[in-house]
Amino acid sequence: MTDRPTHPPGRLQLAVVGAASCDGSLEALARRVGRDVAAAGAVLLCGGRGGVMAAASAGAREAGGLVVGLLPGADATATPPNPHLDVTLFTGLGQARNVVLTLSAHAVLAIGGGWGTLSEIAMALKQRIPVVLLESWDLVRPDGLVDPLLRQATSPHDAVEMAVRMGELRREGRT
Repeated sequence: MTDRPTHPPGRLQLAVVGAASCDGSLEALARRVGRDVAAAGAVLLCGGRGGVMAAASAGAREAGGLVVGLLPGADATATPPNPHLDVTLFTGLGQARNVVLTLSAHAVLAIGGGWGTLSEIAMALKQRIPVVLLESWDLVRPDGLVDPLLRQATSPHDAVEMAVRMGELRREGRT
């Protein structure tokens, strides 16, 4: 069996997922993650809305990064995007846009979040896309094991470092 890339050549794409509204602590974590994603030279993908998504987008833009938002609605009237996006994609898919978001990422960073974030984590792991958790869900499989593609980070820097390392392996077809 030969190694083959799972994505076409190009920049590393990291999805940041989390709640559409969050407290100041999670907002600060997300903003730092966004800055570190940009510093790593990766494209930040997100759901394009508020909360964790807006904070990570703002951090990435401040650091000169590229930010792509995949919004659930068909236009800005239905789904206002956050003001920190470089590329805005209106999907008209509602929550189904989470599938497009996770499948477009080499790795996913989950910051806080509720049921929508949990669904994005599950979709990513089901498709063998690495996930890094930061102040997010505490996940153990029913058999008591932790998925090898799931990591728990203790800081924004560690979260991005893990996501970059695991995302590069996926991009190169080595996971």
